[in-house]
Amino acid sequence: MITRRSLAALAAGSLMLPAALRAQGAAPQNTTAMPAAGKRAWAEQVPQIRLGLLGGENEGDRLGRFDAYRKLIEDTFQVPTRLYPAADYSGVMQAFAAKQIEASSMGASGYAGTWLDTNGGVEPLVVPREKDGSISYVSVMITRKDSGIASLDQMKGHSLAWADPNSTSGYLVPRSELRGNGIDINSFFSRTGFAGGHEQAVVAVQQKQYDAAVTWASGQGDEAQGFTRGNLRAMVEKGMLNMNDMRIIWTSRPILNGPLVVRTDLPAAFKTDFTDFHLALPSAHPAIYEAIERGGGLGYARVTHAQFEPIVQLRREEAAERRRRT
Repeated sequence: MITRRSLAALAAGSLMLPAALRAQGAAPQNTTAMPAAGKRAWAEQVPQIRLGLLGGENEGDRLGRFDAYRKLIEDTFQVPTRLYPAADYSGVMQAFAAKQIEASSMGASGYAGTWLDTNGGVEPLVVPREKDGSISYVSVMITRKDSGIASLDQMKGHSLAWADPNSTSGYLVPRSELRGNGIDINSFFSRTGFAGGHEQAVVAVQQKQYDAAVTWASGQGDEAQGFTRGNLRAMVEKGMLNMNDMRIIWTSRPILNGPLVVRTDLPAAFKTDFTDFHLALPSAHPAIYEAIERGGGLGYARVTHAQFEPIVQLRREEAAERRRRT
């Protein structure tokens, strides 16, 4: 079960992002060059690059946002590159387990779950940097202004939409952090449910199917524009959301940004090329970078699995809690 110790650590922020990584300030300037176009020796082992796309956004928009990125990868490494949009987060997780994809950007919780399901069969390469150089984001709870709900306390007896059971900011962290703050989720809210993704969760609030929803945002920049990066920013830019109609009533502590993930069994040279490609992408092709990241930041930072171990432990404890309830 989720222990008092783990909840206390989560409340202190240590289960989400070590203090050293929460430090803000300008990121070091990236000097990595975009890999030169050309066939690689690793192409014999990786004859195609299949990229998983998480759910939570309608398929047409996802494919549109990622098509130039797909083409750039294909042109750079001269191997066929395909996009595989999943209906939800678990679709990408299952595709990794079945070795049906080579890479995908994932949330920290989705990565942790995939790492557990595959016995370490995936690894992280990089995470996005925010505008201030940090590598964290936040979960926010959003309501309609006309709902009259202006604080978390006022959510008692009202309904809450989670984004996806494998989402870090849309389920795992808010659920754990609220519980750590003494909220009995089963009795505090009138009901909770899964909306099918971040975009769908906000739409459910707009359409008054739920009183509030949790989703992800950079937490930096102009709130009226949906911040600098995240689901709210993407919905504002697509004309789906007017932040003047909404109110943010709760914000989590910092959460380590979700990683770009690859299968562990892929050649080391592929991982090096793919890492360098992404480190160079923001300066070499800023429009493509901003499209896939749903807004801009300061590029990417290298990461290791050890940085995600706290989330792995939280996934283990959440799974134990579910077994206990059943």
